[in-house]
Amino acid sequence: MQTSNPSTPHTATVHWFVRLAAGAVGLCGLALLTGGIYLALLGGSWYYAVAGAGMVVAAATLWQGRLTGVNTYLLVLFFTVAWSIYDAGFAFWPSVPRLVTVVALGAVILLSVPLLPARHRPSSSRLYIAGGLALTMVFCGFLIAMFFPHPIISRESVSLDGAPSAATKAVGNNWMAWGKSGGGTRYAELEQITPENVKDLEVAWTARTGFIAEQSENLQDQTVPLYVDSTLYHCAPAGQVSALDGTTGEIKWQFDPRAQSDDWKRCRALAYVEAGEGDRCGARVVLTTVDARLIAIRAADGTPCPSFGRNGTVDLWTGMGDANPEFLTNSSGPIVARGKIVLGGRVIDNVTLGEPSGVVRAYDAITGAPAWVWDLGQPDLKSVEGQERLFTKGTPNVWSVLSYDERLGMVYLPLGNATPDIYGGQRRPFDDEYSSSIVALNIDTGEEVWKFQTVHHDLWDYDLPAQPILADLPDGQGNQVPALIQLTKRSQIFVLDRRTGEPIKRVQERPVPSSDKTIEGEYYADTQPYSIDMPAIGTTPLTEAQMWGATPIDQMVCRILFRKYRYDGEFTTPSTRWSIIWPGPMGGANYGGGAIDEERRILVMAEMRLPMVQRLVKREEADKDLEYTGESGYFFPMSGTPYIMERFPFFSPLMIPCREPIWGAYSGIDLVSGKQLWQQPAGTAKDIALGNVQPGLAFQVGLPPLGGATVTRSGLAFAGGFQDFYLRAYETATGRELWKGRLPTGTQAFPITYQGTDGQQYVVVSASGARGNPVQWGDYIIAFALKK
Repeated sequence: MQTSNPSTPHTATVHWFVRLAAGAVGLCGLALLTGGIYLALLGGSWYYAVAGAGMVVAAATLWQGRLTGVNTYLLVLFFTVAWSIYDAGFAFWPSVPRLVTVVALGAVILLSVPLLPARHRPSSSRLYIAGGLALTMVFCGFLIAMFFPHPIISRESVSLDGAPSAATKAVGNNWMAWGKSGGGTRYAELEQITPENVKDLEVAWTARTGFIAEQSENLQDQTVPLYVDSTLYHCAPAGQVSALDGTTGEIKWQFDPRAQSDDWKRCRALAYVEAGEGDRCGARVVLTTVDARLIAIRAADGTPCPSFGRNGTVDLWTGMGDANPEFLTNSSGPIVARGKIVLGGRVIDNVTLGEPSGVVRAYDAITGAPAWVWDLGQPDLKSVEGQERLFTKGTPNVWSVLSYDERLGMVYLPLGNATPDIYGGQRRPFDDEYSSSIVALNIDTGEEVWKFQTVHHDLWDYDLPAQPILADLPDGQGNQVPALIQLTKRSQIFVLDRRTGEPIKRVQERPVPSSDKTIEGEYYADTQPYSIDMPAIGTTPLTEAQMWGATPIDQMVCRILFRKYRYDGEFTTPSTRWSIIWPGPMGGANYGGGAIDEERRILVMAEMRLPMVQRLVKREEADKDLEYTGESGYFFPMSGTPYIMERFPFFSPLMIPCREPIWGAYSGIDLVSGKQLWQQPAGTAKDIALGNVQPGLAFQVGLPPLGGATVTRSGLAFAGGFQDFYLRAYETATGRELWKGRLPTGTQAFPITYQGTDGQQYVVVSASGARGNPVQWGDYIIAFALKK
């Protein structure tokens, strides 16, 4: 009820604070009204237009100092709460842009009631003040809740009927390869650090290699070290190797191959070769360089092995012909199995036809002599040494890490795509037959044993990014099946019999759209494979309601963009129209892959949720000033095809992902039942930089993790690759975060764990910077252990 004071003139001055509140509401309302009408005309939600109109009316009357403006805004607030529940339920992060700004403005308006001109002021302002204070508390509650993880999935699994694999037992306490063993499970039979005492972990030592990584497309540290017989072997981005005492962190020796390349510089993994009989070099560390060399150095002192290749080096450019040498890097390293060094190579994406071959090669681990090659375009070719023949250009390549099974005598290749990835009109039959496939080869001969394709005629860069994981799973009849688990960018998890390639978990071919058939020379697959017995985490098809923003305005803009862009689901075909690609080329899973608790049979995986927007442009219509700026850039030339491509992340005007959080997660999956057991957002925004400034707000939005996990018998999963500067420990069975250790900078890798010569269990990670964060880069190797 309002009263008037006849002694107060109608021209009474309105308090500046009331005018300020009215102005804020009016500006917000105008933006929502105009954008909301446009969204409604596109077929989207009418809420923004209606709420915007209400705000404009409320602002106009409040500007005059009238209580009607306050009450009108309250109607908008109640309408907004009801719509938010209807549109997004009670989920936390979806509610943030729908409610927080409106609640904050409501608190300001209600608290301004005592400042209204006396003739428009209610007889008692207590109810309005109480409402304003309540809304202030709600606003503060939202802010506080942002520092806690949402949503959390937690279903405990207590199965302990599995057993460590033969490969895990064979390597013992050593960490002999990228994934500990050739099977890539990253499972350590260590129990000193437990869920009960992990809180007592502290930094045991920190080493600095002197090889500084930098924030650029070309040079980043994603190394997972080896640990063999008390020595740690680490590889910096440009291939510089450091050997350290695994107990003290003291550097024993260093080797710099002085590799030169303008393309990506990565050294994700090294390989270790035991001393051979009569071998003059002894045990050696093997690395591949970014300028196409295979080098063997003595494990004892880091000097090149003179009996390997030519003075320790094998030229990997042999057989490549006149392709651009900058377009081939061996970033993921080799593997060593049955006396063979086997390696693939990363070929640059979407630049041109005729890029270097994706050939897979094997060499004698002691001498470096060629053993065999696997060239898709020339199945009869076994070697190019001493021949005039060259490898087939532009074939699907293996840029990620290989796996192997010594007992079965097979090596497993996670294949990428034939380039350019986004246009397939000029692909050859063998390109289409093998792109985005898992292929098993005989280690001894290089002969193909089987293949399984995860995407048909891949036009989305859905190549296989993660190392295949080898584990034994029950068949339900009391027997164990040797399985291969392949994580994908689509977040499809394919589980195959690694002897034959036949699915253990059912795979179903489903129809997919081919809605844009205007692309010159292009053709499309009618169906795509889905692993229907395993969860596809984080890949729910996008809807307008999933669009997000920090405020209702940029959320509305994201909804407008969603309506304007073309989107037909996971397999939205490339088009000259701007189209949303989801899950997209970042994944889903990426190179960090997964780890398996072999006794609990739980897969712990990292995955990203970052849609992209892209279009094809006819070459003659393309902007001639566009320049290729790397694989995370905006423009891709795709030379030799009729089109260029433009692509960027699906962001709001505030450069925030348009899809609602979380944007990255760690999850636990029961490999027997195929059920997701738990999920945790992948870290916080604490160390995200805006320019060169770090606000330090640890909002639990879960950012895309470029790393992975390692698991132990005690029931812990140590995870890295967060955008904030932490290493974390989760309980493998439940996903509860039990510990986090601060790092001097970010990491793009996963940790390893081993027992040192002093009896302590160490958890070691390479930390040189988090991708996308332009501050605090370094050269750190950090070891954690329990307090002595």
